[in-house]
Amino acid sequence: MAFSLNRIMLIGNLGQDAENRFTTNNLSVTTFSLATTRSYKGKDGNWVNETTWHNIVSYNLPDFYKDQLKKGKKFYVEGRLSKRDYTDKEGVKRYVTEIISEQLIPLEGREGGSGSGGGSSYSEKATTYNEPDAGAGAVDDDLPF
Repeated sequence: MAFSLNRIMLIGNLGQDAENRFTTNNLSVTTFSLATTRSYKGKDGNWVNETTWHNIVSYNLPDFYKDQLKKGKKFYVEGRLSKRDYTDKEGVKRYVTEIISEQLIPLEGREGGSGSGGGSSYSEKATTYNEPDAGAGAVDDDLPF
């Protein structure tokens, strides 16, 4: 068996408030976009900022996190890269690259903190959320606690 690794680590700001929805199996899905910026010196000697947008998908987040995932907030996101395709309503095949989050760490205070990640943060403890098995459809009665 060959060794492989699919791990993404990002620190960035949310581009919009997170969207929450439920699947037909009552599974909570939260999606949001995260912007990361890379700065480098261009050929002319001036600094250039290059922003990359990432689509993030989180499963079964507690309401606390759903309420904190607001536009402009800084978060650390750790997860894995996922690619999928689907056919839209017009019959066009679309391709999507997403990051399935497994850890979220807020890096600001409750009320739009300074972004320093210290002192006033509402939670510095990493929280892990795993994607459910495809088609598993677990219900509360299936959980061991």
